[in-house]
Amino acid sequence: MTGTVTTSQATESVADFAARARAWLSANMPRIDPDHPPFSVRAEQASWDRAKELQKRLYEGGFAGICFPREYGGLGLDYAYQKAFNAECRYYEMPLILNVPTFTICAATILDMGTEEQKRERISAAVRGDEILVQLLSEPNGGSDLAGVITRADRQGEKWVINGAKTWSTSAFAGDYGLLLARTDWSVPKHEGLTMFLVPLSSPGITMRRIKEVNGNEEFCEEFFDGLELGDDAVVGEVNDGWTVASRQLFHERRAVGGGSEFASGTGAENASEMPPNHVALAEATGRADDPAIQELAGRALVRRLVKEQLIDHVSSSIADGSLPPNAGTLIRLFHAETTELEVDTALAIAGTAGVVDEGGDAAGLLDVGVRYLSRQTGSLGGGSSEMARNVISERVLGFPREFAADRGVPFNQVKRGRQ
Repeated sequence: MTGTVTTSQATESVADFAARARAWLSANMPRIDPDHPPFSVRAEQASWDRAKELQKRLYEGGFAGICFPREYGGLGLDYAYQKAFNAECRYYEMPLILNVPTFTICAATILDMGTEEQKRERISAAVRGDEILVQLLSEPNGGSDLAGVITRADRQGEKWVINGAKTWSTSAFAGDYGLLLARTDWSVPKHEGLTMFLVPLSSPGITMRRIKEVNGNEEFCEEFFDGLELGDDAVVGEVNDGWTVASRQLFHERRAVGGGSEFASGTGAENASEMPPNHVALAEATGRADDPAIQELAGRALVRRLVKEQLIDHVSSSIADGSLPPNAGTLIRLFHAETTELEVDTALAIAGTAGVVDEGGDAAGLLDVGVRYLSRQTGSLGGGSSEMARNVISERVLGFPREFAADRGVPFNQVKRGRQ
């Protein structure tokens, strides 16, 4: 059986689809303990190779790209089928690291904004497990001002020539193609002179380096572009209308970070370190399980987690039926970040000194809590900072007046930057 959907599959009920998925998963995918999933390390190429292998199995079994259209390699089914599959696959090893950024962000953006050729080639290749798609957006001096990019794309004959740099690109070392935002017109305000490109990462003119984080992880990369040449077929959307593409990309990223995307290939934590902390087990390990103050801390974190799950369903369905605007997906992303921080902070509060100092004995394993604390801010920075998320919610969901910006309406070549 291939990844192509037959007519009978497309018309089967959600319950029948779930039953068929249950049988297939049992016969074809490695079974795991959901409380102790395989340790998938994003900074290691082997983890990506394994994910591609698992994705190929899903495709061959007819369970890949459930919500992507059939003509682009998917099944063309609605979110109810994906959620049913997610419920069945939680006991099996899945290619979860492909969800972000390949499926839920990049492929989803190409589906919305790409050319027919880009959709047929790149989405299909990702669904088959042949290619990985990544984002190339942030810049060394850009912060959260994505529209202020200075990586330039100059027209030279029949080619676009790219020069500049990107940074904090998630798992770019494993990518085959990247969505890159560059400036193509400096004479207009910053949002109007941008173009999105789909870049083959094996092209000459690209130098990539790993970034080492405070916790020792090397998942993120920085890229330098020196005379990279691209054709018109690399343009996503329209020339000088890249902000429209980037805005859609950010929409998908915020939903993905919050766990609300229909394009995820399975759901759950990629490894044990990304699962919500088990606050009860931590309390027992430190001998504080009967402490009312600790019980209150753990209960608060658990309630927050349950509210997040309900918020994802509410916002996703409300965007789908039009009762909330697309930017409401930022609510999920912000609540996810705040929930993650609360959970990690609570874990460290319960672990106490054992979370940062090896006290030996049964408490030795609590050091993982301290290491995890070092990356607690990740969720507050991905997809733009939480401060930017609050601006989006206030201005584009609640309709509050826009925040003042000195460069609004000013040609980008007249905007003061750096030490000017």
